[in-house]
Amino acid sequence: MTIPNRDTAAMFLLEAERLNPGNWVAHSLVTAQAAEAIAKVHPDLDSEVAYVMGYLHDIGRRAGITYMRHSLDGYHFLQQHGYDDIARICITHTFWLKDLNEYSGKRDCSAEEIQFLESYITSIEYNEYDWLIQLCDCLALPTGFCLLEKRLVDAALRYGTTKYTAIKWKLLFEIKAKFEQKIGRSIYDLLPGVRENTFS
Repeated sequence: MTIPNRDTAAMFLLEAERLNPGNWVAHSLVTAQAAEAIAKVHPDLDSEVAYVMGYLHDIGRRAGITYMRHSLDGYHFLQQHGYDDIARICITHTFWLKDLNEYSGKRDCSAEEIQFLESYITSIEYNEYDWLIQLCDCLALPTGFCLLEKRLVDAALRYGTTKYTAIKWKLLFEIKAKFEQKIGRSIYDLLPGVRENTFS
């Protein structure tokens, strides 16, 4: 698997922050920390890969304030740098159900881009890293780790909901349970400050 090292990933994110500063940068760091912590105790995951994937999952936001298209912008950016294995995370973290209709934000993509996204997510098999970043994305506020419920409600209040929202949430809790079964403990045991950050 070809991924950038931490120094290169940090350079990418620093440049992206200059282009489009915002809370998404701190959120990306917290996502990376959650992914690394879980991967360290998971028998089938590489914690370095997990960290970099979490760190760059939202790198498409470098292009500005966008919605659905941030997944596509991130995919193309990392592809252009030769990081195909991590580029996929920019798309898969967005579409848990492999259905563009699940997305609750704006569809700010062209018809051709929509067609590409639909073709892409239906043509690949999601793996442990895809599910890990989907999970960790929802454990990460810019201020630190939190219960899934807080992050899900936060996103729903900002972007709205669809008829798929409850199905997506149910899937996320199933993913959480699978990881906890694999590591033999609650994921929250690995994330310091969850209680304080959730209820602050």
